[in-house]
Amino acid sequence: HTNILGTYYLLETSLKYYHKNKNEVFKLLHISTDEVFGSLQENENLFNENSKYNPSSPYSASKASSDHLVNAWNKTYGLPTIITNCSNNYGPYQYPEKLIPLIIQKCILEEALPVYGNGQNIRDWIYVEDHCEALYEILNKGKIGDNYLIGGNQEKRNIEVVQLICKILDQIKPSNNLTSYEDLITYVNDRPAHDYRYAIDCTKINKELNWKPKVSFQNGIEKTVNWYLENMDWLNKIKMDSK
Repeated sequence: HTNILGTYYLLETSLKYYHKNKNEVFKLLHISTDEVFGSLQENENLFNENSKYNPSSPYSASKASSDHLVNAWNKTYGLPTIITNCSNNYGPYQYPEKLIPLIIQKCILEEALPVYGNGQNIRDWIYVEDHCEALYEILNKGKIGDNYLIGGNQEKRNIEVVQLICKILDQIKPSNNLTSYEDLITYVNDRPAHDYRYAIDCTKINKELNWKPKVSFQNGIEKTVNWYLENMDWLNKIKMDSK
């Protein structure tokens, strides 16, 4: 409903506004995901702006649908649109159903740390502020009707991410009951249609808009862990509200 119908209604409303306000500068920036391109193997080339759509899950299929709708409104009705597809975001204020805040929260509570399958799935991670800066550049300098891929150039296996969070917390908030937070790692059944690898080639946005990510994964994770430790009230409230 959100990704397909929501995008449709937003496009229709935007088109009406655009027709009534032709003298205004107007752009619709549609933010999508790298999941629309499906799964990569380790020896395959990175996703780029010419990669074919090959979604695996209902979520990624609905995101692909929204991308196609945006393209269609641009080509058919001349609505000024730009599409971006980004890799995995992380940082402050991310809801705890996502991997990084979930692991941080469960470490602090000393609960089992669930890892899908064997933990070897690979994701390209980007710190949220880097993503926002890329969007700002695209909104201001991007070409209408074009699409841009945004990535962090930081490919990590899921188990590596979990282990790094554990090591950081072992140093700054050691447990009184555990040798290491890694003792809490628990492998669970893999989820259906769990893509193996996502990885993005940022050549286009780097060359055309002179953008590249600034925050390394190590620094970004350290900043993120510290933020959640300082904002546990917010994290706990989100958990309570979701029940």
